[in-house]
Amino acid sequence: MALWTVHGDGRPTDGDAIAPQERVSWPLTVGFGAQHLVAMAGATILVPATTGLPVSTTLLFSGVGTLLFLVLTRNRVPSYLGASFAFIAPLSAARDEGIAAQLGGVLAAGLLVVIIGVAVKALGVRMLESVMPPVVTGAVVVLIGLNLSHRATGSFAEQPLPAAVTMGIILLCGVLGRGTFFRFSVLLGVLVGWALGFWLGLVDTAAVAGADWVGLPAFHSPELRPSVTLLVLPVVIVLVAENVGHVKAVGALTGRNLDGSIGDSIIANGLSTALAGIGGGPGTTTYSENIGVMGVTKVYSTAAYAVTGVAAVLLAFSPKATALLATVPAGVVGGATLVLFGLISLVGVRIWMEHRVDLANPGNALVGGAALVAGVGDLTLELGDMELGGLVWGSLLVVILHPVLRRLGAVRKG
Repeated sequence: MALWTVHGDGRPTDGDAIAPQERVSWPLTVGFGAQHLVAMAGATILVPATTGLPVSTTLLFSGVGTLLFLVLTRNRVPSYLGASFAFIAPLSAARDEGIAAQLGGVLAAGLLVVIIGVAVKALGVRMLESVMPPVVTGAVVVLIGLNLSHRATGSFAEQPLPAAVTMGIILLCGVLGRGTFFRFSVLLGVLVGWALGFWLGLVDTAAVAGADWVGLPAFHSPELRPSVTLLVLPVVIVLVAENVGHVKAVGALTGRNLDGSIGDSIIANGLSTALAGIGGGPGTTTYSENIGVMGVTKVYSTAAYAVTGVAAVLLAFSPKATALLATVPAGVVGGATLVLFGLISLVGVRIWMEHRVDLANPGNALVGGAALVAGVGDLTLELGDMELGGLVWGSLLVVILHPVLRRLGAVRKG
């Protein structure tokens, strides 16, 4: 049996949505894979660059993790697993401890996520829904998009001209374009912005010229240290929430109930993170940038993600290609992500609307509102040696407080 059925004659017409287990012609599928690669590249390269971990190894385990995710979710959930921003704060704080200690924390977090995924799969989705009903998952999806908005607006303001051109191309092609221009709006926007960056002298190619065409990624072994492990473990709640939010968001986009794949998704992300910790990369997570691409193009085919995963693995063995990806101007990334992060936030609102979440209910409104402000404002607090950011606090507020207050309200009424 084929992994993917061919959609129509392999060439989608205007308005067609390509389902996860469908594909178009292979040349077009490769093009869609390239679009996802461009969307994820900036973030996946920035995380290791910030934490001191090797970029090439991060790309390798990002690609391997994506392919593993597609296998374990049985081609039902389209996703790219890129380096998680939630790991930046704890891994940066542990940087003086060395790479081995950092990777030990990543490995421990990955194994704990796997355990949670197995529990969700064994106990059933109803158990998870009792803790994370639509009001909670919708809030987490909105949080994921808006918490990252500072990164998009900061990059946009840094280089406003290429940012505006990139965003303009994406919007024009996505709203007014037909056929290829509609489906490849994000890729076209980034390529035009990138070319403009070359013309404006914003792209430094010195590192590209000096890099080898072929080279092995830099592998490292983990070392478990309790102090570093405790720093990293709070990230687990973010990874679980992001996975649940991702599956719910894809379900909303495709019109399918994918709740049965939530456990598999969490397990796959945990295994991907653990593998990265064993070999030398930061933890991975589902990427909102790529959800945004699906929202723009209506192409949900997992075949495109398989292409992206294979491409990431191949790029990991080419220092020159890695250096080239790193030359995408910050403004181009900002222009693209301004659109994509906005889309993922609106998917969260769509989850609320489709499940008729009552935002006039005090429990929904007060807890959800506090969580959104904590996440969007990027509330950052230090607990001893741990520094927890807005995505952590926002997720904790809505995931923990909502079911607690809901039960207290039920007891009061009773």
